[in-house]
Amino acid sequence: MTTILGLKPLIKLTSEDFYQLCQINPDLPLELSPNGELIIMSPVGGESGNQEANLITDVTIWNRQTQLGFVFSSSTIFDLPNGGKRSPDVAWIKKERWESLNLEQRQKSPPIYPDFVIELRSPSDRLKLLQEKMQEYLDAGIRLGWLINPQDNNVEIYRPNQSVEVLSLPVSLSGEDVLPDFNLFVE
Repeated sequence: MTTILGLKPLIKLTSEDFYQLCQINPDLPLELSPNGELIIMSPVGGESGNQEANLITDVTIWNRQTQLGFVFSSSTIFDLPNGGKRSPDVAWIKKERWESLNLEQRQKSPPIYPDFVIELRSPSDRLKLLQEKMQEYLDAGIRLGWLINPQDNNVEIYRPNQSVEVLSLPVSLSGEDVLPDFNLFVE
């Protein structure tokens, strides 16, 4: 179950404050909404954890073959332009964009949005919150995003300037022009 704590108007966390909060609470998976709400995510179960590991493995194998960018796990928190601090289950950033950051920016919460994200809905996730998070990624500038929803047996595909496309499982997903020649079969 995700817990959301309203902090405003009492507390306004800067990027550095949020980073330090994460450092002193390493066992809590935290995010920060653009509205300044602290989001405490519950851990996933074995099935969801295994599915997430398989997703990141598939993207990593493709990336090692193409060497087009960098893959990030759900432990990476991205400092988005709207003030949100988000950690997708799987993220990928084009090589040139990642390498444009300096070492200090790369070592903390990188001030960059991913080009591609995957969110995998676990049984404890609220769909509406995940959809809002996907829209936040889209507003930040992602080029492609997949919200895999085993509970409702579908995948939502997010693309800039397009309506969300919903496909029923099982389905073969294409990385389109963002992850060229990447295909993922989702059951």
